[in-house]
Amino acid sequence: MRKELPYFEIGSSYGGCQDWFTDYWMKIGGCAAATACDSSICLARNLGYPALYPYDAGKITKEDYIRFAERMKPYLRPRAGGVDRLDLYITGFGSYLSDCGICDVRMEALEGSQPVAVAKESLTVQIDAGLPVPCLILNHVRPAIKEYEWHWFLLNGYERTGGRLMVKAVTYGEYEWLDMDELWDTGYQRRGGLILYRLAESAGNP
Repeated sequence: MRKELPYFEIGSSYGGCQDWFTDYWMKIGGCAAATACDSSICLARNLGYPALYPYDAGKITKEDYIRFAERMKPYLRPRAGGVDRLDLYITGFGSYLSDCGICDVRMEALEGSQPVAVAKESLTVQIDAGLPVPCLILNHVRPAIKEYEWHWFLLNGYERTGGRLMVKAVTYGEYEWLDMDELWDTGYQRRGGLILYRLAESAGNP
């Protein structure tokens, strides 16, 4: 069983790409802002929140995306140590939502210390509801996950196959299917986790 959310493309890029940023600090540390940008575009295009993307959500250009990232930067600015906690993302993106006049979208943190079974259930519920899931990975013992270390990215699909739950990880304008058990088991005591978007029942389009 596979479930994938509608997403957006910018040219040949699957979603936005952090490599496009012209600001030096955003280019090396703007992954949280990029994740919030992609989340905003998904909420604008698919769930009835046009105020979250200030340009044409039906025709997203590279130039507009870069301008949008600069607009998101003050909310989730690169910093020493990075946006390395879930609450920093919730506070920053929450302020952006508030400034856009959106009060019926909230966020909950699912810490990486939670059992993988809880993470799997939470993620599939979110995807089934049409909601992308921001994910933060800090250090990781598996070489296959090294490119996701100290990094924010989106999960926007899942597939149950052979007793495993594979998740669709989106970052740098590309996607990859990863084993959720392997992604979640970082091998370190300090971990990242997931952000769960919650919409009011009356939110979005009827």
